[in-house]
Amino acid sequence: MAVIKRVRLSEIAELVTKGTTPTTLGYEFQDTGVNFLKIECFSEKGDYIQNKATHISEECHEKLKRSQLKEGDILFSIAGVIGRVAIVTRNMLPANINQALAIIRIKKDDIYLPYVKLILTSPLIKKQFERKKQGVAQLNISLKDINDLEIPLPEIGKQIEYANSFKKVEKLIYTRQYQLQKLDELVKARFVELFGDPISNPMNWNKRTLKEVCIKLNDGTHFSPESFSMGDYKYITAKNIKASGFDFSNITYVPEAVHRPIFERCNPEQGDVLYIKDGATTGIAIVNTLKEEFTLLSSVALLKQNRNVINGYFLAALLNNADMYSDIRNNMGGAAITRLTIAKLNAVKVIVPPLDLQNRFAAFVHQVDKSKVAVQKSLDEAQLLFDSLMQQYFG
Repeated sequence: MAVIKRVRLSEIAELVTKGTTPTTLGYEFQDTGVNFLKIECFSEKGDYIQNKATHISEECHEKLKRSQLKEGDILFSIAGVIGRVAIVTRNMLPANINQALAIIRIKKDDIYLPYVKLILTSPLIKKQFERKKQGVAQLNISLKDINDLEIPLPEIGKQIEYANSFKKVEKLIYTRQYQLQKLDELVKARFVELFGDPISNPMNWNKRTLKEVCIKLNDGTHFSPESFSMGDYKYITAKNIKASGFDFSNITYVPEAVHRPIFERCNPEQGDVLYIKDGATTGIAIVNTLKEEFTLLSSVALLKQNRNVINGYFLAALLNNADMYSDIRNNMGGAAITRLTIAKLNAVKVIVPPLDLQNRFAAFVHQVDKSKVAVQKSLDEAQLLFDSLMQQYFG
């Protein structure tokens, strides 16, 4: 493979700047007017979400002349969510941005904008930011950091070839992610169809506290994951729990001496439910994809339901229901960190429909899960191909 030259972003950009908050200049947001764009106006893949845009007056837009957008500008998020990338299209204009977005305006004709967008989302760029992050609690990206980014720059034909190759894989990834989302929505719709709203309880199901329907409700250890360098048992924390099951992409292991007493106290088994009770992270999962002993952090509660009363799949879906989840979180206490104690969790009241109806729902979830396994496998393969291509081309 031919050697590809590397250039600093400042060498190919005629402008690298960022926006301003209008209120700092005495202007208020409006219902209509010039589009004012923030990070939330763009999806993770950089698609424009029009209904997320706010608006400013023409006068304010003119005052913020430095950050007026042009078609073809590249936007790069530099605060909050770092590294989200989008290309400005005609349907966004006229528009301005806030200080969490940087504008990168490319000046050369022999540069393919989708290629630059691709590079800015690549591991190559992430590694450059990671080096800056060492020893820093929270990464802040400056305009100088953006200017100093080094990117590989092949000739225009290769830029187009690379961007098109990745576009095909990205399309497959997004298609599979969309399919998983729809399958999750299918389960949620089936839940409401069978059981209704668990808060207003229009079907008048019996209600009981979690303490009454669980034979055990405990949390894990207070040892920080950073306390251990090695071990034989997975240490499940909030980041490892998703509504669809477990995510072990960033797992810690603990030694036998730490694991054993916690395991014996909680005794997680197939069919139990895990609930994240501390912090802003969300996630409720049934123990259905792990067939080995594991240890829990104190932020995770294990709900061992009475299986003659509550089906674990029903309980997980119930606790994941948006109305139910909000109702529970509204009862959290604590100032520095949102915290749901075991005592408060024990007192949560849940609907208890007939077990045969719960089992029907669980059977439906099982069928949907089979479809999800196939879709997830395809997604994993596509993501692996994407990562492999990134490594091959950009290191």
